[in-house]
Amino acid sequence: MPATLAFYFTGSDHYLYRSAGGRLELEAKFPADDLGLTDFREYLKGRRGAHVYVVADLVGEDFHEDQIPYLRGSDRQAVIERRLAQRYRDTRLAAALSLGYVADERRNERLLLASFTNTQQFAPWLDALAEAGTKLSGIYSTPLLAPALAARLGARGGRCFVVSANRAGLRQSYVEDGRLRFARLERTIELVPEALAAFVRAETMRLAQYLATLRALPREGPALQVIVIAPEGARAVFERALVSDARLAFHTVGIEEARRNAGLKGAPAGTGAEQLYLHLAVGRAPKEQFARSEDRRSFVVWKLQRAVLAAGALGFAACAAYAGVQWLDVLGVRDQVRSQRREAQVASQEYARITAGFPVTQTTTDNLRATVTEFGNIAARTASPEGALAYVSRVLEQFPQIELDGLSWGVERPGSKGAPKPAPGAATAPAAAGKPGAGGEHSQVLEISGRVMAAQRSDYRAITAQVQRFAAALSTDPGWQILRTQLPFDVTPDATLSGDIGATADTGEAPRFAISIARRIK
Repeated sequence: MPATLAFYFTGSDHYLYRSAGGRLELEAKFPADDLGLTDFREYLKGRRGAHVYVVADLVGEDFHEDQIPYLRGSDRQAVIERRLAQRYRDTRLAAALSLGYVADERRNERLLLASFTNTQQFAPWLDALAEAGTKLSGIYSTPLLAPALAARLGARGGRCFVVSANRAGLRQSYVEDGRLRFARLERTIELVPEALAAFVRAETMRLAQYLATLRALPREGPALQVIVIAPEGARAVFERALVSDARLAFHTVGIEEARRNAGLKGAPAGTGAEQLYLHLAVGRAPKEQFARSEDRRSFVVWKLQRAVLAAGALGFAACAAYAGVQWLDVLGVRDQVRSQRREAQVASQEYARITAGFPVTQTTTDNLRATVTEFGNIAARTASPEGALAYVSRVLEQFPQIELDGLSWGVERPGSKGAPKPAPGAATAPAAAGKPGAGGEHSQVLEISGRVMAAQRSDYRAITAQVQRFAAALSTDPGWQILRTQLPFDVTPDATLSGDIGATADTGEAPRFAISIARRIK
């Protein structure tokens, strides 16, 4: 993992800190002259690939508020570059901070243009970082980091001052709704806590009057919140000296509490409030900063590589998870295969046990299997009398006056010996294609003989009509067809009326009839 370095840049001395595990460790101190630059180049040897965050805390920092039309993308960037070039002669270290939009018809965007009055003082030190092969993450100033520090200290909205005593001097930043509006740095000498607290109060009142003159602060309204970061062990002194009034509401925070709120676990002894800005630059760096894209190219490339590696690792993890799921499925399938094999083995053993008890045959198992199959086919095509008898029973329920003398059921082929033949005086139905007996197919034939009991023996017309209705009822099912109907009397036109009327009258028996019906076996 490359080292993370925080470079604190002031007008007199420069400090290089190493950030690791939420702690800051002072690596080296370099004076702001040629000798210090030479030492800096020597120190950077062997630090190739280190990530460097530059935090500048200088007096010469310019802020200018401007407006541009409502634009997006490359057009907005081009307008911003032009405004920076118009404002500053050297735009290598210049930034534009968005302050929101103006609520009017044109909806212009408000910008805060920021840069340093002397950018040449950075050039040799930035060149040394580039020559050493380090990766410049960004160049920030303490005012750019002030909104993030104010949010960590509890000021998340409205207007407030963030005042801190740094190595470079007394830093005052004016933050409005989470955005930087103005900042200034007053150099200080070694002051006792009481004198420093009085100095903080006087300079804060001067800054408030100055901003009110510029109309950046309203002259009327609630008291402006002032967050003052007191040096270590001086919080009580600051609280006694910084008394709130109708204009300013002071809120003193000790450096220990501020360090906890910012997430900084430790810093070298004697370090001022700049430790908070350095930690936020490394861990919570804002989007706005002064470095150009050319200076940050190596760092951007490194971030892209990390993103590609992270995406690859995520894809590999997803593939590994999918492979694990598939492997579990394979294990489940293997268990099923083993279970099926065990069941097949048990079934084979049971089959062998059963076949071992079969009698010895003079043929093969395949022939027996074929014989059984053919027997099943023959049985499926063989009719049984149950269906025919049930059908006749259903029809007889409609004719209670008919009494059966006999039923004869059989399977016959048309023209075979024993097939029913029409008798003299019997009405027959001709065979047709698709009817029982057509095409030489087997049919089940049912011979029905019986007598009519309800009618008078001498009323041959009523007896004949009753038999004909019974025959018609038997042919209501399309599958059954009438083959022959033998009436009690011969009623054909070409025959003389004859019968056994006299005989039946003498014997007392009812006239008899016979009907043959057939159904093709499918």
